[in-house]
Amino acid sequence: MSDDTIRLATIGRILRRRRRFLAILAVVGALVGYGTSLVFPPRYTTSASVLLPGAWEERELLTQAEIATSSVVVDRAAATLDWSGVSGGELRDQVSATASEGNIIKISGTADTPERAQRLSDQVAQQFVAFAALVVGDNTDPDTASQPEALRQLVVQAGRRITELADAADPGQTVESVQTRTELAKLRTALQKAVNKLDEVDPAANKANMVVMGPAARPTGEAPPTRTQLIVGGALLFVLLAVIGHLTAARMSRRLRTEPEIAAALGSTPLGSVDVVGERTGQRPEERGPWARIRRLLGVEGRWDLPTPQTAVDEAGRQIRYRRVRSRLRDRLPAPRRLLVVVPDGDETALRAAGQLVTEAEDDPSLRVVEVSVSRPMVPDRDDESGALVVLSAGRWNAGELAGIAEACADAKHDIVGIVLAGEVQARPARSAVHARKGATPAPAPAVGDDTTGASG
Repeated sequence: MSDDTIRLATIGRILRRRRRFLAILAVVGALVGYGTSLVFPPRYTTSASVLLPGAWEERELLTQAEIATSSVVVDRAAATLDWSGVSGGELRDQVSATASEGNIIKISGTADTPERAQRLSDQVAQQFVAFAALVVGDNTDPDTASQPEALRQLVVQAGRRITELADAADPGQTVESVQTRTELAKLRTALQKAVNKLDEVDPAANKANMVVMGPAARPTGEAPPTRTQLIVGGALLFVLLAVIGHLTAARMSRRLRTEPEIAAALGSTPLGSVDVVGERTGQRPEERGPWARIRRLLGVEGRWDLPTPQTAVDEAGRQIRYRRVRSRLRDRLPAPRRLLVVVPDGDETALRAAGQLVTEAEDDPSLRVVEVSVSRPMVPDRDDESGALVVLSAGRWNAGELAGIAEACADAKHDIVGIVLAGEVQARPARSAVHARKGATPAPAPAVGDDTTGASG
């Protein structure tokens, strides 16, 4: 199919002409989504936040988030909660932790009830803080812990010594004495800043002081996907798959739509196109049976990818098209001859157009209509006919099917003298009836009289 299949107009045509089928699929998808929601019970999620004071690098925060969901922390929380039939391994699948800006670890817990979700988040947060404090305490060596305090004492002593040196310096206002006192003051200030910075980065004093920022809020709604989301998602998914399937099938379709393509497949020359007013003339035999009833129930009995029939001109305008085709046909024949009109079996529009051609042609030339199966084409042997005229609709047959009809005509020793394309149009509401009453001859039914009876192969 051409690139027209990806246009929005084509999608709109699918939605319009397959609306009943798509509506049924949407209901089926909604039922599937509802059944899925029964298999997976509702879940509730809430979060508890833990503040990490001090200066933390991003990779350190990620490490703490991994620790918050580690087996040690979750197993301790499971032991404290003591839920029947729930182990730490199962809880690990229900707990997650993320590091956010501001040195905050957000711990989320998911459970089948709001109360359980709240208790799970709070308990994991508490166990995480306790475990972090325990890790810092265990990793603090007594000798290492005493070193910062000893350093502070040395700084204090150094500060006192600097003061004494400043007092002992020349109290005069010489340049050398002023510079000496200034340098000593700067040294004392630098030492004090170093001690203050040491207090700020002390891991034992800061990183062990994690704080749980209040209890987790009790969730008021289900965690996604909710039952409503599953139902709506199932309906939309089925409709989307159906639309994609229609587009894919149309994209892969090899049906010929243009006159040059059809003429090349049949190896002949197009004589023009004619219009047939669309109407239901009753069900054909292939349109009966259980499968046909199912297709009508689903709304897929017709082709969706055919263009919308245009509004027909008046009856006189349609007859002009038939007369022009008849004139071109006579120009291709050296003398009035009898021709076989070949119509693919199942092409109702082409069959009605062939009947109109027989009526318009009268006996100049004499035409006989025969329907030919495209699956196993068989054309009656040449009797007194001296050629074949193929009448068909565009967009219904592929090149292989039309080549089969051409080969069947050649086997029966019929030369294809021309091709006529039949298109379906919509009847004009009021004026067409008035013209018909004024003497215009309407298009006959597919039964076209004694001259149109022929074998179907």
